[in-house]
Amino acid sequence: MGPRLGKIAANESAGLRRRTEIWMLATIFAIAGLVLAFGRIADEMVEGDATKFDQTILLFFRTPNDLSNPIGPPWMEEMARDITALGSYAVLSVVFCAVVIYLFMAHRRAAAFWVLAAVGGGVLLSNVLKLVYERPRPDLVPHAARVFTTSFPSGHATLSAIIYLTLGALLAGLHGSLRFKVYFLSLAILLTIAVGISRVYLGVHYPTDVLAGWCIGAAWAALCWSIFTWLQTRGQIEPPSR
Repeated sequence: MGPRLGKIAANESAGLRRRTEIWMLATIFAIAGLVLAFGRIADEMVEGDATKFDQTILLFFRTPNDLSNPIGPPWMEEMARDITALGSYAVLSVVFCAVVIYLFMAHRRAAAFWVLAAVGGGVLLSNVLKLVYERPRPDLVPHAARVFTTSFPSGHATLSAIIYLTLGALLAGLHGSLRFKVYFLSLAILLTIAVGISRVYLGVHYPTDVLAGWCIGAAWAALCWSIFTWLQTRGQIEPPSR
């Protein structure tokens, strides 16, 4: 029975490696597509071809006879401010620190240090892109929230995608159960989308700012996930919990 069990274990290990390689290849294609999409959006923005699209979406979220008033009841505007705060540096820092502390407490030091590197690199990428493009904030409608930086890409959308998707993917990779993977990734995607939409609703970003932020943030998260998985298969990061 010993040799037979060893052969079964070897076959399972080989199957796992093949599945990982397939997912890694698919992730590489996804990253390339997201980066190309970001480049296309950036070109349209620089050339001014996206102006009509941006204006149409911004005006859609405003009352026609009063552009200072977002559509919907007053509580909707207040809720949008609460949602947009989920993409702020303050809230994201709290979430990030909570996850890192959890990983250290769970004795997953390698995963914790990788999260630190992945999120730190993503924040740097977001700020560099803002400095490169220096797009002014929308002036078509009054802002329903205070802003302090340039517009393209949306920092809230970019950082939400980077941090929520990166943490969601890395936490999913620490669990062998499919339901945990689906839960972490679904929650990360939902939060990222909600934050991006709230920025357009409040009039502080053009839709193309948010779309570009989603693209580059998701690409970075996918890159981090692929490297995390590769390191995990090599035994340099703790394996998933059963």
